Amino acid sequence: MINRIREFRRAGGLTLADLAAACDPPTTAQTIGRLETGTRNLSTKWIDRIGSALGVDPGMLVRSEAQPRAQVVAEIGEGEPRPLDPAREAILPTEMAAQGARGEALIVAEITAPIGAYRAGDTLWLKRIADGDEAAVMGAFNCDCLIARPGGRYAFGRLIDRQGKRVGILPAEAGVKQMVIDRPEWIARAIMLVRPL
Repeated sequence: MINRIREFRRAGGLTLADLAAACDPPTTAQTIGRLETGTRNLSTKWIDRIGSALGVDPGMLVRSEAQPRAQVVAEIGEGEPRPLDPAREAILPTEMAAQGARGEALIVAEITAPIGAYRAGDTLWLKRIADGDEAAVMGAFNCDCLIARPGGRYAFGRLIDRQGKRVGILPAEAGVKQMVIDRPEWIARAIMLVRPL
């Protein structure tokens, strides 16, 4: 079995110390390092603890050596693509989404017709903002959000305003005026787009 703790930890932007502190009960960065490298036995108890700290299904942390996986071989940015040596294991979008949620399930919206920058067939992964988390609401400004309206309806668009219990969004459809939603049940910010080619 191959353990994938390092891939998930790095994908989440966590240091060894961050992951160690997130475990329940907390452990040391040295212990996490030993578990990652295989110099310490990775028991099912450790897999459960680390999976919980990363917010992923514990089964995602290990895989069979016989099972081939996609590899990240290059980084593309400004200039020429930069090769990675060694290549690292790619984390599938669904695995990344679960990891990014830190224990809370994400929600997904499927795009069925072209709307704004989105194409039919796109899948939009969203993270619900916790009630009362004003910093997260402010961080969602100018981001696409799905908003639960009273009566089981939804609104989708760019979050552009908040005044008390009212939020304003600019729908993704061209030519549609700003919408004001009073007392939304919840707001979910788009964090990942999966687009088939």
